[in-house]
Amino acid sequence: MTIKVLLTGAAGQLGQALQASCPSSVELVSTSRMGDGLLQPLDLADAQACRAAVFQHRPDWVLNAGAYTAVDHAEQEPDLALAVNASAPRALAEGLLETGGRMLQVSTDFVFNGAQGHPYRPNQPRDPLGVYGATKAAGEEAVEQILGAQGRAVTLRTSWVYGPVGRNFLLTMLRLHREREQLNVVVDQVGCPTSTITLATACWALMKEPQQPYLPPVLHWCDAGAASWYDFAVAIGELGVAKGLLQRAAVVNPIITAEYPTPAQRPSYSLLDCSETRQLLGLHACHWRVALEQVIADVES
Repeated sequence: MTIKVLLTGAAGQLGQALQASCPSSVELVSTSRMGDGLLQPLDLADAQACRAAVFQHRPDWVLNAGAYTAVDHAEQEPDLALAVNASAPRALAEGLLETGGRMLQVSTDFVFNGAQGHPYRPNQPRDPLGVYGATKAAGEEAVEQILGAQGRAVTLRTSWVYGPVGRNFLLTMLRLHREREQLNVVVDQVGCPTSTITLATACWALMKEPQQPYLPPVLHWCDAGAASWYDFAVAIGELGVAKGLLQRAAVVNPIITAEYPTPAQRPSYSLLDCSETRQLLGLHACHWRVALEQVIADVES
C-alpha cells in the first residue's frame, strides 16, 4: 500500500536523511523554504502557505521535520521562531483536520528544564527554559489540541541531532579539531547524541505502523547511552582520527556551563526515556558511539 507523505525541512540534515531512506512504498513530496531542484518551496514562516500545501497535496501524513533550530538566535528573533516552530505546525494540523491526514511532528528535549536528573518520559509536563524550547512546546500543544483527540498526530521528541551533512556539532567539532590544538567543551550538560540515520529510521517505522485508530500523542526517540558535550567532542576526535578524517585530534578540555555563557539557557540534563517507542516500533537501541561511527563513515573528508 502506497502512502503519500508531505515532508517539510527537506533541505535540512534530518530532511536529507529522510529522503535518502524513504521506503519504496512512500510517495514523497519534499519541501524546503526556498525550494531547490526536486524540492518544492514551502516557507514555514507563512502559515497560509502551510495550510495551502496540505490542501494541494492532501497527504496521508505530514512529516514536519522543518524547524527554527538556532537556539541562541531565537532569543533575538522570538517572533520568527514562534512562526516556524508553533504557527506552522498549527496550520499544518488545521489543514489535516479537514483533509483527513495524519501528522508526525518532530520536536526536542529542550521542552524540558533539565532539572530532574533522570530520563524524561513522554507524558511529563513541559517546562522550557528559553525561546526555542518554548516555541517548540507551543507547536506540540497546537498539534495535540487539533489532532490529538482523534489519535491522528504524534510528536516525536529527540535530542542532540547530528548527521554527515548540514550544520551540527559533529561537523563543527571535526573542523575545530583540524584548526586548533586545544578545545574547551562543556562537561556539565548531559543528554544523548542522536544520528539523523537512526532518527529517520524511527520516523519511517512510525508511519508504517498499521492504521490503528489511535497514536500515542507523544513519543521519544534518541540513541542509547548518555554523554556530555565534552564526551561527544572527545569521541568525535578519536573516531575522526580512526576513520582518516583527522591527522590528529585536539586536546579537549572540560569546562562548566558558567565558563561558556550563551544567550539561551540550556537544560543541564535532557535524557529521554525511549522505551515506549522502541517497544511500539520493534526497534533496537543503538549506542550513540556506535551510531557516531556509522555517521563519520559517511562524512566526506
